[in-house]
Amino acid sequence: MILYRTILGAIVEHEGRHYSIVDAGWEDLVNRDDLFSFLNSSIGRLQPLASSQLPRNFRAPIGDRQELWAAGVTYLRSKTARMEESNKAGGSDFYDKVYHADRPELFFKATPHRCVGSGQAMHLRRDSTWMVPEPELTLVITRSGKIIGYTAGNDLSCRDIEGENPLYLPQAKTFDRCAAIGPGVCVIDSLPSPSTAIKVTIEREGQSVFNGASELSQMKKQLPSLVEYLFRDNRFPHGCLLMTGTGTVPPSDFTLQHGDVVNITIDGVGTLSNTME
Repeated sequence: MILYRTILGAIVEHEGRHYSIVDAGWEDLVNRDDLFSFLNSSIGRLQPLASSQLPRNFRAPIGDRQELWAAGVTYLRSKTARMEESNKAGGSDFYDKVYHADRPELFFKATPHRCVGSGQAMHLRRDSTWMVPEPELTLVITRSGKIIGYTAGNDLSCRDIEGENPLYLPQAKTFDRCAAIGPGVCVIDSLPSPSTAIKVTIEREGQSVFNGASELSQMKKQLPSLVEYLFRDNRFPHGCLLMTGTGTVPPSDFTLQHGDVVNITIDGVGTLSNTME
């Protein structure tokens, strides 16, 4: 099942049909520990929507009072890229150490007003000359710390700013339209399969300029462990989302340009598509 946030409220897609869930608001729904069974039982009582009733665009699947966090250096490719970009600043050892440590790197990524949904434009920071998308499986977590689903995420990053000094991480990561999530939430009753594929393509003037893919099995950290550390002495009364790191990073001579289109596809979710501006 895929749960979408729309201007008409929550809509769930199941076996090719769409149903309007009017019982509760978005944050109420995604904070139900029993969301999978609740939606299953709700579908049995509802009539599917006609195609003419479906909204054209979906909103970013994050509530107005929720937070988006992120984990870093959870894949070997990410560790290698971070070490390369920070080598001149003498910070490469930090990334090697955190990759092997039990405690993960966790950082605040964005408030809802800095997030965009599929089909909306992301922002290329003006004081950066080396920006890349980071395709990430993004967990949807209830206030009690239960993973009830996942979506696709783009943790847009300024590699030059972060590489200059690790202390510049907040500026490299957090700015207007710095995060994209969507198109919907794959609602689950168990953890996503290790074989879950995360794919990214970057198009420029109609031509593909980068393709990459990874699998969840390549992640060194475990999803429950990331959530457990995030919730240590940290409350999320409205639930939260957590980007879980990237296993795909473009080569060091690549940077995003205005007009580029980034497509991130994750098994069970669909494709998150955003233009850079």
